[in-house]
Amino acid sequence: MAIIVNLDVVMAKRKISSSELAEKVGITSANLSILKTNKAKAIRFSTLNKICEVLDCRPADILDYKKEDEK
Repeated sequence: MAIIVNLDVVMAKRKISSSELAEKVGITSANLSILKTNKAKAIRFSTLNKICEVLDCRPADILDYKKEDEK
């Protein structure tokens, strides 16, 4: 997948745990784990919005794009 999720990096910078973020965003820890490990096929804009709100960041801080051959 060409979209890279850097959620764990932003979470580390903000010193927030997975369980705390999941609770504040309103998603399960399992779904947050899927996002963090780049296994998600999609993300709802409402979820992305809430993550950005809680982490005080922009979507570009969490999501990155790499061409398939750059991996």
